[in-house]
Amino acid sequence: MTELTLLLISVIWLGGALLRIIRQARFYQIEEYMSLRYLRWLLEDRSRWLPTRPMFAWLIGSALSFVLTEAPGSFMLGAIGIVSAGIAIIPPSEGEVKKGFRATPRAKRMLGSAFVVAALILLVELAIIRALPLDSIEEARFIGTGLVGLIVLLAAPLALIVGNLLMSPVEAMFRRRFIHSARRVLDDVQPVVVGITGSYGKTSTKNVLAHILNGRYRAYPTPKSYNTLMGLCIAINNDLADDHSIEYFIAEMGAYIPGEIERIADLTRPSIGVLVEIGPQHLERFGGLDKVAVAKYELIKALPPDGVGIFNWDNAHIRAMYERDYPQTRIAVSREVDPGNLPQNAPRFIASDITESLTGLRFTVTDTETDESELFETPLLGIHNVTNILLAIAVAVHEKLSLRDVARRVRGLQPAESRLDRKTAPGGITIINDAYSANPAGIVSALRVLSLYDAGRRLLITPGMVELGDLMEAENRRLGELAAQHATDVILIGAKRTEPIRAGLLAAGFPAEHLHVMETLAESVAWYEQNLQPGDTVLFLNDLPDTYSS
Repeated sequence: MTELTLLLISVIWLGGALLRIIRQARFYQIEEYMSLRYLRWLLEDRSRWLPTRPMFAWLIGSALSFVLTEAPGSFMLGAIGIVSAGIAIIPPSEGEVKKGFRATPRAKRMLGSAFVVAALILLVELAIIRALPLDSIEEARFIGTGLVGLIVLLAAPLALIVGNLLMSPVEAMFRRRFIHSARRVLDDVQPVVVGITGSYGKTSTKNVLAHILNGRYRAYPTPKSYNTLMGLCIAINNDLADDHSIEYFIAEMGAYIPGEIERIADLTRPSIGVLVEIGPQHLERFGGLDKVAVAKYELIKALPPDGVGIFNWDNAHIRAMYERDYPQTRIAVSREVDPGNLPQNAPRFIASDITESLTGLRFTVTDTETDESELFETPLLGIHNVTNILLAIAVAVHEKLSLRDVARRVRGLQPAESRLDRKTAPGGITIINDAYSANPAGIVSALRVLSLYDAGRRLLITPGMVELGDLMEAENRRLGELAAQHATDVILIGAKRTEPIRAGLLAAGFPAEHLHVMETLAESVAWYEQNLQPGDTVLFLNDLPDTYSS
């Protein structure tokens, strides 16, 4: 009976370890299967790698094994071991889950490998326990078995990492096949490839350009925010294969480290490259703005000599790239240059007389090469969208569309998902969804849009900005100072993380009674549903992934 009881205790602990592996795999997936990023997240909080409940359950169970009775029988020891193991493996509440685990083929392979690793750790440690001379101390065998189970449970993240590493050769093989298949599709369909990159603004610019080009041509933009090498391969293999009607493939290209855009460009071979913005985004991964600039310039370097580079003149980093004289055809755009006082080597497309209202944006675009001007109107909000539209105009005019035709298409633009997307809730409250991401430039546009709603209360809900490296505290404090000028009420999500925003708000004279700090997005929604009235407005600024909010 003792051996069966010990086996049952071991199985319970192993079951807890496997459950922990599954729950941890969600965060591994959010961190894009990158072990170092997952490890950084894991080690940021002690409770993630050393949970309290299993430790206390084992310690209390071990103590009871010795003190409950002077001579506990095997039945009592087994009961204590089973109960303590059962309590130990109860998982903590996951709280607010924004992105659930996706059981993709890769995830299943990683989990299967991690399960095997966890089981092997348990078997090896149990063999060591059995080899020790503990037969005369029955309590020691039960306590030792529980200790082995505890170690396996705590080692679940390690098993996940090892499982992922063991699958690396398999995943590399699948990646090579997937990339080779995507390359064959592009060679077969032969679309004009437009690459778009930047610290932010990529998706919006991509969607604007696709909408404009589809007025005359057949353009396919990568879906949603698919901007990694594998994401592009999925789009190409699933949507472009055998579709020879596609004339333009608009590829959004993202990067967290130098070399990623180069690999994407090697696959797609763009003939047109668009640089949107370079700014403080993902600095914790890049290490500095200079490295961001080097990474984004990989798109321009990948263009053929007869390719076309489209540059945002208003960004100093990108203007420096424009002045490197590659490729031969370079087109710059600006919403800051005065068309009546052009600088030397001026940008070709300039937006002036920009106005923003609740109906959208209105501005004049001048082609300094032809002296043609056209009035542009769009329902899009956010001054930054003027730049995105200008970049798309540059591509479209180069591809033989007239400025007037482009202006006509721009009138029908709609915002990308979660990017200053407006709707009116059933209760008459206006919701401005800018939750996709937040950056120091974009928050200015978003808060200006909030200010346009001056008929009622203006509520800002935000967890702040992340991945800004050494600039994070200063930029979040600036967010608070700006919010004090535009919002009547503020809800900050996450007390510790949003402390710089709170300090900026109070320093700018924002009334403390209109400032609320909550821990979840759900609490924030419940608050505004209870406290706001028809005619009030809510701006959701950024929504962090579960790796930040858990």
